Amino acid sequence: MSNGSSITQFLLLAFADTRQLQLLHFWLFLGIYLAALLGNGLIITTIACDHRLHTPMYFFLINLSVLDLGSISTTLPKCMANSLWDTRAISYGGCAAQLFFFAFLVVAEFSLLTVMAYDRYVAICHPLHYGTLLGSRTCVHMAAAAWGSGFLNALLHTANTFSIPLCQGNAVGQFFCEIPQILKLSCSQSYLRKVGLIVVSCFLAFACFVFILFSYVQIFWAVLRIPFEQGRHKAFSTCLPHLAVVSLFVSTAMFSDLKPPSISSPPLDLVVAVLYSVVPPAVNPLLYSMRNQEVKDALKKVLHSVVFQH
Repeated sequence: MSNGSSITQFLLLAFADTRQLQLLHFWLFLGIYLAALLGNGLIITTIACDHRLHTPMYFFLINLSVLDLGSISTTLPKCMANSLWDTRAISYGGCAAQLFFFAFLVVAEFSLLTVMAYDRYVAICHPLHYGTLLGSRTCVHMAAAAWGSGFLNALLHTANTFSIPLCQGNAVGQFFCEIPQILKLSCSQSYLRKVGLIVVSCFLAFACFVFILFSYVQIFWAVLRIPFEQGRHKAFSTCLPHLAVVSLFVSTAMFSDLKPPSISSPPLDLVVAVLYSVVPPAVNPLLYSMRNQEVKDALKKVLHSVVFQH
């Protein structure tokens, strides 16, 4: 295969070779997928139905749940179908679409997590200016900027990735199409075309990460000065879930992209990819509902109304 135009399909990395393990992976991922759909669906429904949660923080949380639903729906269904039908194939167009949507949703989610850090910073460090700095129009603009940055990033990366000649076959070393694995199939002399865009993306991601860290240093300093224990508990209950989500998301994604080739192996790549692409969408609803009393109360109210209506 001399270039990408001669490739009609890619071969994804299988989780197992035996039929029994393939079916086990199918049922396991089906359970995770349904849990993610249910959890994020409940978050969206609860916030939409309870007017007390119509605040900037929960507006961003709805956006996060939508992004989580989109990202896990981009990777898991195809993986489950391949395990169920004992195949590894994905079409060239399907691979490009999967890479585009995953890059779009992941970058948009990281951008949104940065916005959510700013929201918590203003709410706790400058509560008197919260309504002014985070009005409804400002929140919509910030959410749109997060989605727009993800779309633009994915468009540039997808166009650049699939314009590079592929000379190393069509076997992708991952259970879904992602940029680093496609680049491994490229001709060595063509890889330099991609370096500049990668450097810019890493710099922007690092800048967001530094902003998040700076915001939380300020937040925890302000929380520790709150004289009432109840006030500190409420502040921590809204901030700790967000910090846990950011930590899991950033640490696993950075490890996947920056780990040295000497420790890279298919099993390790699979585990790390599951940690940053599958686990966060499934556990985010639990993190936000278990640590947030307002969400738990609203969720009980919604479930109570649904049960007694039937």
